[in-house]
Amino acid sequence: LRKPAKKRMLIIVNPYATTVSDRLKNLVVYALQGRYEVETVDTEAQNHATEIGREVRDHGYDVVVAFGGDGTLNEVVNGLAGTDVPVSVLPGGSTNVVCRTLGIPNDVVDATEHLLALADDWQPRRIDLGKVDDRHFVFSCGAGIDATVVKRVDAHPRMKSAVGPYYFTWAAISAFYRSYLRNAVRLRVETGAGDSTEGVTALAQNSDPFTYFASRPVRVCEDVAIDDGTLALGVLQRATQRDMPTLVARLFSEERPAARHRRIDHFPGVNEATVSSISKTKDGIARP
Repeated sequence: LRKPAKKRMLIIVNPYATTVSDRLKNLVVYALQGRYEVETVDTEAQNHATEIGREVRDHGYDVVVAFGGDGTLNEVVNGLAGTDVPVSVLPGGSTNVVCRTLGIPNDVVDATEHLLALADDWQPRRIDLGKVDDRHFVFSCGAGIDATVVKRVDAHPRMKSAVGPYYFTWAAISAFYRSYLRNAVRLRVETGAGDSTEGVTALAQNSDPFTYFASRPVRVCEDVAIDDGTLALGVLQRATQRDMPTLVARLFSEERPAARHRRIDHFPGVNEATVSSISKTKDGIARP
């Protein structure tokens, strides 16, 4: 009997991701070549994975694999969104939120075995994507404290790699005291259903949990799934010291999630929303 042709796989590798190395990449490729026709390409700069995704849309690949963290996956998705090319993940980041959310093992060896098993049970699954301005996001998008933390952490990749979730924690505490405790930018949030609120941070989630601290899920919004066709939106009304202890406790609680905190306005089942700055400078112009 003639063996079926191997599926063509392109692995887009972020060589700067937390746990990625040339040795690990070679081992993964060697293993996957048993069931797939594998090609690899390394990213060289920010957004390069998006460019690669756009270039290979019509190259006949059966699957494109993002080997890196959630940022690498996000770039790949932005290059392939709107096509029928399946995307999968090999975890190489510090947190790998989407990988865990989809039930893909968070260990790269186990994730490789997972991909090998899929070759005999090929059933790609459709998931939702969120979109802010012209950019797609897979699991969350934030304005306010969340965005400040991500910007600060991504500016120091060595610290992110060395310290992991504790560096995110330091960045969050630092951002809170430096930028939000005394002079936070105020936001107005309006949903497509006509709901409206104001606050200092807005977070849109396409899936649950929001992220992980080591092995512990961190939950903000609820009543949202990565394939239910909607987003959930959480808005932090204010940033004060007396609210933080109870809010942080709820981020790690299964029984009392942060979405039900008295200082968070929560909107499940959202299809669209507008977030705008309402803060004013001394000359009366709104801050970006």
